[in-house]
Amino acid sequence: MRKYNFVRSSAGDMGIGAMIVFIAMVLVAGIAASVLVQTANKLEIQAMTTGQQTTTEVATGLSVDSICAGKGTYNYGPIVGIVTGKLCNMTIAISPRSGSTDIDISKLTVELSDSSQKVILNYTTSLYKDLNVAGVFATKTAFNGSARSFGLIKIVDADGSLGAAGASNPVLNKGDHALLTITPGKSFSGWVARTHIWGMVIPEQGAPGTFSFTTPALSTSTVYSLE
Repeated sequence: MRKYNFVRSSAGDMGIGAMIVFIAMVLVAGIAASVLVQTANKLEIQAMTTGQQTTTEVATGLSVDSICAGKGTYNYGPIVGIVTGKLCNMTIAISPRSGSTDIDISKLTVELSDSSQKVILNYTTSLYKDLNVAGVFATKTAFNGSARSFGLIKIVDADGSLGAAGASNPVLNKGDHALLTITPGKSFSGWVARTHIWGMVIPEQGAPGTFSFTTPALSTSTVYSLE
C-alpha cells in the first residue's frame, strides 16, 4: 500500500487569517460609515431646523409706529374715573416688520414702567373694538380694561386676519395696522408731566417693539403724541 506523507504548511493558515482580518475590517468600516451617515443626516436636519428658527426669529417682529395718550378720564367697566391733569388712556400703533411671519395678538405681552412701577399687560378679548367714527379715544369701551389688560382697535386689515371685534385670536400680518389700547389711569393712577416711560410689546416669537418717552408738559390739549 502506498503511503502519503503530508507536509504541514503555514501558508494556508496565513491566507485564512488575512481573509478574516480583511472581512473584519470591511465590517468595521461599514459600521463606521453607517454611523457617520446617520450622524451627518442628524446634523443636517438640526442645522436646517436651527436655520429656519433663526430666520423666523430675526425676520419676525413688531414695529411700534406711534404712541398717543389722552388726558382727563379713564374708563373701567361701568366706572368712569377722572384724574385731573394726568394722562389716563394710551394707544400704541403697531404693525409687523418687513418679512415678518404672522403675529398672534392674543399671545402678545406688553411691559410698561414709569421707573417706580412695572406692569405686565395681557390681551383681553372683550376689549377688541371697532374704531368709533368720532375718534380713537371716543372708542371708550376699548379702554374698559383692568390694570393688567390691553385691548385692540383695528385700523387696516385688508385680508381680514384680525377678525371682527371681540375675536379671541386676532392675527397681525403683512399690511395690517392696529392700535393697542391701555389704561395707565388704572395701572399707574395716571401720568403727570415729565414722567419717563419705557416699555416693550413682546410677540410670541421674534423681536419685540420697544419704546421710550417722557410725557410732555400738560396744557389744555386733550390728546398728546408721545413718540
